[in-house]
Amino acid sequence: MSPARAVQQGRTQRTAAILAGALSLSLVAAGCTVANSNQSTAADADTLRIVLQEEPPTLEACDVSLTSVGVVTRSNITEPLMERNPTSGDLEPKLADSWEQTSDREWTIKLHPGVTFSDGTPFEAADAAHSIERTVNSDLGCNVEGYVFGDANLTVNVIDPLTLTVAAPEADPILPLRVSFIEMVPRTTSMTERVREPIGTGPFAIDYWNAGQRLSLVRNDTYWGDAPDYARADYQWRSEGSVRASMVLNGEADLATSLGPEDGAGDLGVAYPNNETTAVRIQLEEPPLDDIRVRQAINYSVNRDGIVKALFRGLGTPAEQLISEGVIGFNEDLKPWPYDPEKAKELIEEARADGVPVDTEIRMIGRTGQFPKVNETLEVIQNALSEIGMNVSIEMTDSAGTAEYQERPFPQVGPYLLVIQHGNQAGDAAFTADQYMRSTGFQSAGGTPEFDDRVTEAGAKTGEERQQAYAQLFADEPEEVMQMAFIAHMNGVLAKSDSVDYTPNSATVDEMHLAAMTHADNPETN
Repeated sequence: MSPARAVQQGRTQRTAAILAGALSLSLVAAGCTVANSNQSTAADADTLRIVLQEEPPTLEACDVSLTSVGVVTRSNITEPLMERNPTSGDLEPKLADSWEQTSDREWTIKLHPGVTFSDGTPFEAADAAHSIERTVNSDLGCNVEGYVFGDANLTVNVIDPLTLTVAAPEADPILPLRVSFIEMVPRTTSMTERVREPIGTGPFAIDYWNAGQRLSLVRNDTYWGDAPDYARADYQWRSEGSVRASMVLNGEADLATSLGPEDGAGDLGVAYPNNETTAVRIQLEEPPLDDIRVRQAINYSVNRDGIVKALFRGLGTPAEQLISEGVIGFNEDLKPWPYDPEKAKELIEEARADGVPVDTEIRMIGRTGQFPKVNETLEVIQNALSEIGMNVSIEMTDSAGTAEYQERPFPQVGPYLLVIQHGNQAGDAAFTADQYMRSTGFQSAGGTPEFDDRVTEAGAKTGEERQQAYAQLFADEPEEVMQMAFIAHMNGVLAKSDSVDYTPNSATVDEMHLAAMTHADNPETN
């Protein structure tokens, strides 16, 4: 055994021992600016100081469905035509005043008059059309395209400066909901290159970005809507949750995200349900993972209750599907896959006897800072898989590193497991099924043509028939395909200074609206 492997094995054994001991306890937890024009870091009452777990890889508007991008960009720098209310689930006007269905494929959208971009240019239908074409129909490979639209292209026509039509290639009852994921940028924005620092219509604009150090947004004084309370928002990033929490406790920051219950936020910690589900995605193409018995064994080996209780301190629930309650298609009758390590061992030995190379090394890839206790979670799973006779190594990387394995085309690097978090911000299972259940889905590790047809059929339905069709898909996928070992529906924790009035909601993990944050002594809060 190599020294590195010995160290890793020691760590996993210690983590497993901690988990086993903890299970015997009851652990329930409860105006236009010029970039680089002003780099003052002095704290004042008009500056909102936020510390994130990682630096955004970009602020590109067409990648806002990536959590690390959307949490800064979406509805702060850029804005969509319409926006889903995370509490009511209703689709509400933003840059569009109205949208009307004119056929089973086409919708006519009326824009709000008098909107300008932060550089002073007017926002018109030509800009909206360009933004849609750029995000969905270009060769940029935008994350939003894969997450929301898959391979479908849209037909966009400008009727007049405040009117456009958008049509899908086939009947799509939730087209406006899909379009709500497209952030608006000027028609001058490149169609062939990503833009790291976009121009938008939002309440804030980028002032400066010192890579690796600090990102500062300044209030857009030409904003068409209500002026935000704060004049500036400064972002920093620290990978350790305890460090982020202490920055708020010590007055160095006003808000810290993605904390765990053990990070020491104390009375400043705010727990809230988010829409993220954590899972291990299993690549189906390479042996031994191409054998469903091996995938079943992985599922039987995961102690979901133990992970939630001991590592997450009860902040979450064991997961049985990839969407959370409240999303159309959620199947309330499903139960988490049972924890049965003996059954897992039997399946591995059965596969071994049939010549499946179950001893092949499998990489388990996770993202640093992906969620609190991510390292320990991977170590517990690694140890469990080792106990049933599998050979799994852990590889931690950053957002850019995991993106290589997360989105098609996948690298051909041998068998691997990818720890993912999926948050269905849209509230409809189509956004999950299209990318994770279709055999060619943007983030799907496999499937069958027959299952693809059922996904298509569910997407064409409405009302209760839509709910039932998607619920049945979530029940059948583990039996017919099984590309996931679900871990937990997550809860979020943030630390918030008493000087800030802000109530997080289920969308906070993906899009944190600065305009919803006000001074605590301000009687008018957003």
